[in-house]
Amino acid sequence: MHARTLFLALLAAATLAACSPETAEDYTTKIVRGREQKDRMFRESDDSPVKKPEFDKFLPLPYFPIDESYAVPAQLEPFKQRQTFTMPTSTGTLRSVERLGTLRFSLKGEPLKLTAFLEEGAKDLFVPFSDLTSGTETYQAGRYMNLEPTASGVYIVDFNTAYNPYCYYNAGYECPLPPAENRLKVPIRAGERMRNADATIIRE
Repeated sequence: MHARTLFLALLAAATLAACSPETAEDYTTKIVRGREQKDRMFRESDDSPVKKPEFDKFLPLPYFPIDESYAVPAQLEPFKQRQTFTMPTSTGTLRSVERLGTLRFSLKGEPLKLTAFLEEGAKDLFVPFSDLTSGTETYQAGRYMNLEPTASGVYIVDFNTAYNPYCYYNAGYECPLPPAENRLKVPIRAGERMRNADATIIRE
């Protein structure tokens, strides 16, 4: 259990490595370093979601080109009362999470919003989402972002850090599915994508 906790902590650190970009070059370097660390952890950790016989199938993980325009400031508007929300998962079970508030931001000139959640025992905000690439270029069940809590309520929503749920690599994992309120009506071509061999599903 301790090893799994350590693995998840290191993975979160790698995923969030670029949340405060200073220059374009520095930002790109941080993103690349985080992705390299994740590949290494997936190969070396006993808790990796990727089975060893499938390393060559999934690793290195594929991504869209790094695009800093997909890292935008967002304001969290907390709900007056935290609400328990039952989120369906990839295995058909239900998971209870807390609805914290609405993240409002503008992406490429378009106002958007995503609901932020808190999973039991977690500190980071959990932001599952899908978009118009889901099922063709990205995993059909959506992707995730994790945001470190801030006192100001101002966040950087960085889609370059968006990642696939573990169930993409291994159906044995139970992965929460993005709720309807987090289905973006725009394509998000940033962050982790599917392997080209998987990008064959036609979106209806």
